[in-house]
Amino acid sequence: MVTAESQPDHYLVIDGHKRIAALQQLGRDTVEAVEWPMSEAEALLLDRSLRFSEHETALEQGWLLADMEQRFGYGLDELARRFDRSVSWVSRRLALAELLPEAIQQRVREGKISAHVAMKFLVPSPEGTPRVNLEDCGRMAAAFAQHHCETRQAGQLYAAWRPGAPGAP
Repeated sequence: MVTAESQPDHYLVIDGHKRIAALQQLGRDTVEAVEWPMSEAEALLLDRSLRFSEHETALEQGWLLADMEQRFGYGLDELARRFDRSVSWVSRRLALAELLPEAIQQRVREGKISAHVAMKFLVPSPEGTPRVNLEDCGRMAAAFAQHHCETRQAGQLYAAWRPGAPGAP
C-alpha cells in the first residue's frame, strides 16, 4: 500500500486485490498491510520488479506501460530505462495495449491468440499505413484463433494473405 497523493489519509492497494476480496467475502473489515513510503508510480515499478517469478503476458506488460505513460507522463525512453528494456520493446508492448482492438485483446486474454502472434501480425501500424486494417485484423484474428495458430503458422497465413492485400507490393 502507498499513501494516496491526493488524499494523505487514504491508501492505494498496489498488490493484494484478490486477498482483500477474499477477506471481504469472509466478512472481514480489516486487513494487514505493508505501507511503502513512495509514490504510486515508484510502488508500481517496485511491485513489478518483485514479481520476476510470475509470468506476465506482453499484453499485461503493455497495459502497465500504457498506464505509466498516461497517468505519470513517462516517455518511451524513461519507460525503457525503468523497465531495463529497449525503446523498441516498450513501443511494441504499448502498441499491443493501445492499438489492438478490444475484441482481439480479449482473445489474447482468453489464450485463443498468443500475445506474440497478436503483436507481430495483428497490431495496426500507428503511421496510418496499417500492416492490417481493422477489418482484416478481425478476420485474421478469427482465423488465428480458429486454427490455434502458433507463430510460424500465423506467419505463413499472414504471408499468404499479404500479397493479396489491397495496395500490397
